[in-house]
Amino acid sequence: MKTPIYGSLFYLLAVFFTSNVAWTQAPMQTVRGKITDAASKSPVAGATVVVVGSSPLIGTTTTTDGLFHLPKVNIGRIALKITYVGYEDIFAKDIIVNAGKEVVLDFSMTESFTHLNEVTVSYKRTDDNKVTNNEMTTVSARPFSPAETLKYAGSLGDPSRMAANFAGVSGANDARNDIVVRGNSPASLLWRLEGVNIPNPNHFGSLGTSGGPVSMINANLLAKSDFLTGAFPAEYANALGSVFDLRLRKGNDEKHEFLTQVGFNGVEVGAEGPFSKKSKASYLANYRYSLFGLMSKIGFTIAGTPYYQDFTFKTDVPVGKKGHLSFWTIGGKSNVTFLGKDVDTEKGDAYGDENNNTRVNFESGVAALSYEHRFTNKTYGKITLSGSRTYQNFEGDTVIYKNESKEILQEIPNENAQFTNEKLSLNANINHKINARNKLSVGLIIDFNRFNLKNRELYPQDIFQRNVAGETMLTQTYVQWKHRFTQNLTLNAGATVLHYELNNATALEPRLGLSQALPDGSSFQIAYGLHSNLQPLLLYFYQTQNQDGTYSLTNKDLDFTRSHHFVLGYERNLSENLRLKVETYYQSLFDVPVERYPSFYSVLVEGADFNPINKGNLINKGTGRNYGLEITLEKYFSNSYYFLLTTSLFNSKYKGSDNIERNTPFNGHYVVNALAGKEIRFGKANILTINWKLTAAGGRYIRPINLSASADARNTIYDDTRAFLQQQDGYFRTDLKIGYKLNRRRATHEIAIDLQNFTNHQNIFQQAYNPRVNRIGTAYQQGFLPIPFYRLTF
Repeated sequence: MKTPIYGSLFYLLAVFFTSNVAWTQAPMQTVRGKITDAASKSPVAGATVVVVGSSPLIGTTTTTDGLFHLPKVNIGRIALKITYVGYEDIFAKDIIVNAGKEVVLDFSMTESFTHLNEVTVSYKRTDDNKVTNNEMTTVSARPFSPAETLKYAGSLGDPSRMAANFAGVSGANDARNDIVVRGNSPASLLWRLEGVNIPNPNHFGSLGTSGGPVSMINANLLAKSDFLTGAFPAEYANALGSVFDLRLRKGNDEKHEFLTQVGFNGVEVGAEGPFSKKSKASYLANYRYSLFGLMSKIGFTIAGTPYYQDFTFKTDVPVGKKGHLSFWTIGGKSNVTFLGKDVDTEKGDAYGDENNNTRVNFESGVAALSYEHRFTNKTYGKITLSGSRTYQNFEGDTVIYKNESKEILQEIPNENAQFTNEKLSLNANINHKINARNKLSVGLIIDFNRFNLKNRELYPQDIFQRNVAGETMLTQTYVQWKHRFTQNLTLNAGATVLHYELNNATALEPRLGLSQALPDGSSFQIAYGLHSNLQPLLLYFYQTQNQDGTYSLTNKDLDFTRSHHFVLGYERNLSENLRLKVETYYQSLFDVPVERYPSFYSVLVEGADFNPINKGNLINKGTGRNYGLEITLEKYFSNSYYFLLTTSLFNSKYKGSDNIERNTPFNGHYVVNALAGKEIRFGKANILTINWKLTAAGGRYIRPINLSASADARNTIYDDTRAFLQQQDGYFRTDLKIGYKLNRRRATHEIAIDLQNFTNHQNIFQQAYNPRVNRIGTAYQQGFLPIPFYRLTF
């Protein structure tokens, strides 16, 4: 069944290449948007917007509402220069203009100030096209555009997989999009969407984890967003390792536009536009369904076919001249069944276990209503009410075979679980621009949680691991201050206070960052943050069975895990489009949950799989440390090509209650990424794209399996005396993505094929004991996998 599908895609590619590309007149498109003051969000009227290098010159000025409109811009990549007296210039590069969709942009300008006798410098923050949305960030932060999630080979339109290419980041495994940041557990990541802290936004995303196999976040709907890896501003709390601060774009408020797409994430359709010609209110909607699930309905099936679907909707409504109302929702459901009899052990299948049947169902959704109001030209505020719900159902069987054959002797139910978590949240913040030097921001976040957690081990013994329903609340208050000593010396300071009602735990977290720009186009940054992280909800309610058969909640009083994070950074613009960035960091973790009696165990070794943490009698006495050096050399897209080279050298250690320092399982010591891309134009409007990626990383540390003990128990038994002393072989993978873009007068076709791991390199996924054949088997990660892609916008 695969041959006709891939054959059809290559046929379409051939049609695109051989189609008539000679236009009598190249297609054009409208570029428009809004410009506001970065600190106060008030519109900047009278700013000049020019398409760099256009001939004849294409330009305009903004209206009293800060709006600009550039009709008849040529298809391709453009750069905009935005200037206004009293503000720092903006030079926005690498803006993609397609025939099938208008380009709608939002820019924020930073007010400048000068002093007599002050030395004029060449570096300005707004000249850097890698400026974050959050102007309170100092270091360890990188913005990314939706185009990057679709451009990079192997990223599959997934923000997490895209971020794995950045310095300090590595992927947890090929089957999931969990990321390890500076040696921290993937579970220490904070997801934020439109200013709201959201649950795991991935299909098959288990409660207490931060990743999954398929993202529910749709890159087609994202606006420019931020990714932060440490010492982040005070508004981000309950996170140790990293933050995704995602923004949804607004729907087109002047024109109806449509999209259809087929790719790894599924088959999708989307629409956007104004509610009426007279209204500036707009909508944005998208629905996706599992590609493999759809194919199964026509007879193409694979073992463990994943079924999933998701829906995203957003509407924006202006309220007078100073107000803005927005509603958005994202939700999805997924299920999959793995039967042990279908697992091919000869292939080293990493997505199942022949000794177990697994059936899982997931549901997740979040919705929010927000109102933003500009009180004056210096003060604005925003309030958001949101609600979310996650549901997980798991059923498992132990499969017992007859001797060494694959003939099933018995299937014994061994576990079932049902986890429900519902959250109502209030987010409120107010921002005040005191003057060109100072900005103040204060905020409040209240999360009210209601939960119902039940899971039971049925075989080989009957144990209730969790059986609780209840509610609790997490409250966060924060204050942030930005002070510019000079045009090029900036201080970002702040503090946040967290309070967890469940066990009356409180944490105070100061944050501090200082940035100095120099005349040669370089800058130095230094930052510190004290970060705190709640334990996964499931861990608090794990039941420890007493000798008399009763149960106790021995983890309920666990405090926050905390860390001191220090970062020193240096950036230099080597040329107009070439940037060097170096960062070094040290992270000291403390108050980490470990077992009461001497043991290797620490919560820092968890977070990279689907399973909840089933450990009791934990106390906050563990420690850990992460330190390293990160180097980024990036050439922004120009002269039809780009490249990104990142190198991360790091060490990640921890101590359990036995006070022995060990490697964390995420301690690979090094990660090297090399990415490059080239565009070749055909005619005036059609483009061939070639994107390549190579990743080399150190192997993970593991707990070795004790073969003799496993044989006696007929189950996997680890040798914990050698926990995380043995390192797996290194990881190597290279991907190639080839695409072609065909622009017609009112539509854009894009077709591509992503050749993942095209050298078919075998990277170790995991090892496990197989009682049927009494040996340790090795499962490998994803082999060569070609993934087709097609998108139509019109």
